[in-house]
Amino acid sequence: MAIIQAVFGTEEQSLEATMLEIGRRARAAAAVLAFATPEAKTRALEAAADALNDRRDDILSANALDMRAAEGKGISKAFLDRLQLTDKRVDAMIEGLRTIAALPDPVGRVMAEWTRPNGMTIRRVATPLGVIGVIFESRPNVTADAGALTLKAGNAVVLRGGSDSVNSSRAIHACLVEGLVAAGLPAAAIQIVPTTDRAAVGQMLSGLGGSIDVIVPRGGKTLVARVQDEARVPVFAHLEGICHTYIDKSAQLDMAVSVTLNAKMRRTGVCGATETLLVHDDVVGTHLKPVIDALIARGCEIRGDATVMALIPEAIPATEQDWHTEYEDAIISVKIVADVGEAIAHVNKYSSHHTEAIITEDPASVARWFNEIDSAILLHNASTQFADGGEFGFGGEIGIATGKFHARGPVGVEQLTSFKYLVEGTGQTRP
Repeated sequence: MAIIQAVFGTEEQSLEATMLEIGRRARAAAAVLAFATPEAKTRALEAAADALNDRRDDILSANALDMRAAEGKGISKAFLDRLQLTDKRVDAMIEGLRTIAALPDPVGRVMAEWTRPNGMTIRRVATPLGVIGVIFESRPNVTADAGALTLKAGNAVVLRGGSDSVNSSRAIHACLVEGLVAAGLPAAAIQIVPTTDRAAVGQMLSGLGGSIDVIVPRGGKTLVARVQDEARVPVFAHLEGICHTYIDKSAQLDMAVSVTLNAKMRRTGVCGATETLLVHDDVVGTHLKPVIDALIARGCEIRGDATVMALIPEAIPATEQDWHTEYEDAIISVKIVADVGEAIAHVNKYSSHHTEAIITEDPASVARWFNEIDSAILLHNASTQFADGGEFGFGGEIGIATGKFHARGPVGVEQLTSFKYLVEGTGQTRP
């Protein structure tokens, strides 16, 4: 803040002035991006991917600084996992940028077209949203995902990462700007807030003087709740990822074990991790112990209902609060249900409407699961950890939206567009 303060005066004045200037530049960049050619956007993303690869050592060194600082604060293992970058995760960012670059350009696509009885033709055509504000916490890869997706959709973006990932995010951001410059696009199309002052979040939530069109929060419940409470602009968000996996009576045992283990333990800190396991009463004798044993072998704590407590010595009692909890840790709550109907009722009562999976060979159970649960993502015989834009073929995601307006599920390039109607006539007048 010292450099900014020297220019603008007091710290409070400097922050407000700096944020408004960021918004002004983003709005100007968005006006250019709205007409940018698909080729220019593709060149920018390919050049950014090359820069990420060329500056891999710099990015990993920056992340090491963030990791050491976070470890010194005694931060949880789940948080550290979200923060850490490895060669494999840098490779994933590079692949994500190249995948997004290769996607069809969403801007200008005709979403629907029809002709009225009076001869007028009407087309619904995709347009950019404008300026996206992304507020995120520990995951530095969000810098690359959000920057690439918003650019592909013709939007400018203002990124505000958490203080714990500041060095990593800045190193990644520099590569994105290098890509923009190489393609002749405005460097301000992807900006990162230059301060970790929490007041900057408030400035973004106010809309930066009308510059921001939508806010996307990526982080814990406290951050998302604040954004939803205080934002003066529309928000794409999910508050929690209370995800369920249900093992139906016709589930194959091997599949039940492998899918549940992956859904819970692949990465316990992601929002698509299963937090509650439901098991059909008919397969308690055959499926429960193998599934639970596999989880325990991986270090997972089991919190169970009365039936689970009676059969699994290592289990501890589940409380009512457990069914409401997103653990983001190696903990799972387990309940035995009488049938698919009771499983659906439990999900509809406790779910955060994020992601739910059923393991079954019964088409009727699948149909009920898909039709009767109102969550953004529903899976059959697959891990809940597929709740990810990259796994959907989007190249990445700017977040998972669990609301019902505009965007739902992984927010990719198509969800970062709006639309307008183009109406063509031959001189018609309205009677």
